[in-house]
Amino acid sequence: MTGGEVAGILVAVFWAILVSFLAVVLVRLAQTLRATTRLVADVTEKAVPLLADASATVRSAQTQLDKVDAIASDVQEVTSNASALAGTVASTFGGPLVKVAAFGYGVRRALGRDRDRDRQDAPPEADRRTVIVGRTVPSARRRKQKG
Repeated sequence: MTGGEVAGILVAVFWAILVSFLAVVLVRLAQTLRATTRLVADVTEKAVPLLADASATVRSAQTQLDKVDAIASDVQEVTSNASALAGTVASTFGGPLVKVAAFGYGVRRALGRDRDRDRQDAPPEADRRTVIVGRTVPSARRRKQKG
């Protein structure tokens, strides 16, 4: 055998080993692709109903949001009406009520001054009593406690 023939046999053996390794890799790749295909099919079967449920939930949430929006607009209208009513009541009754209150205060002050003058003219009360913690104490004892 010549050197060229040995080299040809070595190259042929090398190519045979390389082809067998590639065949094993291709078989495993085919198995992986089949498993991936099954997995995608299973995910698709389970995902479609989930997406339908999610879509129904989003529709329901949108309906509820529409109801809340209607309620919020009604509340805003009621608030503006109440504010307008409060302003009307304040402008209608506010001025006269302040005048009546001021008049009542003036009358009380005037009557209070008259009472003070009457008390100064009247003799002091002799038997004045004070209530301390639920008991009545005569004025003589009270003076002893103070002095």
